[in-house]
Amino acid sequence: MKKKLLAMLLSAAMVLSLAACGGGDDKTNDTPSNNDTQQGADNNTPADDNQGGDDTPADDNQGSAPADIDYGSGVITIWVAENAVETTQKLADDFFAANPAMAGYTVDIQPTGEGDAAGNMIADVEGGADIFGFAQDQLGRLVMAGALTPITGDYANFVQNENAAGSVAGAKMGDQIYAFPMTADNGYFLYYDKSVVTDPSSLDKILEDCAAAGKNFYMEINSGWYQTAFFFGAGCELTYESDSTGQLISSNITYATDNGLKALKAIIALANHSAFVNGSSLSTATNAGAIVDGTWDSGAAKELFGDNYACAKLPSYTVDGENIQLGGFCGFKLLGVKPQTEQGKMLVCMALAQYLTNADAQITRFTELGWGPCNISAQGDSAVQADEALSALGAQFAYMIPQGQYPDAYWTDATSLGDDAIAGTYNNMSDEELMKVLEDFQALQQSYVTQ
Repeated sequence: MKKKLLAMLLSAAMVLSLAACGGGDDKTNDTPSNNDTQQGADNNTPADDNQGGDDTPADDNQGSAPADIDYGSGVITIWVAENAVETTQKLADDFFAANPAMAGYTVDIQPTGEGDAAGNMIADVEGGADIFGFAQDQLGRLVMAGALTPITGDYANFVQNENAAGSVAGAKMGDQIYAFPMTADNGYFLYYDKSVVTDPSSLDKILEDCAAAGKNFYMEINSGWYQTAFFFGAGCELTYESDSTGQLISSNITYATDNGLKALKAIIALANHSAFVNGSSLSTATNAGAIVDGTWDSGAAKELFGDNYACAKLPSYTVDGENIQLGGFCGFKLLGVKPQTEQGKMLVCMALAQYLTNADAQITRFTELGWGPCNISAQGDSAVQADEALSALGAQFAYMIPQGQYPDAYWTDATSLGDDAIAGTYNNMSDEELMKVLEDFQALQQSYVTQ
């Protein structure tokens, strides 16, 4: 175990050395590949190992740090969500207890939500945290700002081989890994009252049951996050390719197609249904029979539905006689390490970040915070498997793609598209007129790529 940790530490030292020479970014990787913040079919399958096979470190990696390295001393600042501060402190204490050679460092753990961390880091990289949690869709911005240390060597093997494929993809720009995956619990699925909904697999039946019971069906169709459930489910694509600096360089958008037309017509039909209410939060829902929401609302769902609480993957919808499974976005929390000027501190930061994202740490966060693991071993834990909301999300992940990097304007445009459907703007339009709506929307999204 000591030899494996030494190899990982030497990998980190090499990154620092290359960075000091001006060659430490991802230039060795020639192929570039990205709100509620946050892949798909292979989410529970390990990615192919193309980075070193038998050198993969064990999940725990808790062996004592080599004593013949001068790690120095100081303070390591860590940013995590407020509810994770206490858990992170306990995990850090355990790390230093297992690695006394690194115990010259203490940690200053500050509450900073994953949605705020990226903006704070980009505003002041030098003054930002040494280790920080962030939402995966912010990766490109952080890479462009120089706020992330590339993950290489055995640390890259650990990320690649120990975590679900979707979370690994979310931690990459091109072929370069830039962060340690921490969760796989950002996405949406169906919460429902099983005394009302008799068939959660069919959107038509859910709406029929809710209407018959005088209940509401909630889904936020004027959100670029939830709206993709219809388009991606129908087979449409809306993705952007970034270069190694995070700059958008190309797009792949197929909304202005027959599949896109099916999706838009289904959104219009939903907006006009008597049981439909636009929304995605149980805190503001009234008289709900079912809602498309995420794991963050599982407590509220249990309280609302009581003994009738149930979860399922998203249903399918029917348009022009075709049955289409809803898809959508998923997302992950990542843990990044800021580039360091002191080699000893870099070694400690990398080892600590790996420890904070291993299987044991992810199970601890699941137990104490309810966070869903992305580590493959942790996902197999019996308690994780028994969680109804995480199980429903896991089933839905097969039909979702990770939210990558999107232009800010996309979210505004998607809101406008949904708002027009809710307002009835499209109700009397022909298929040709609806296709023109999609053509205009697609052209607008393509225009955001840097030429």
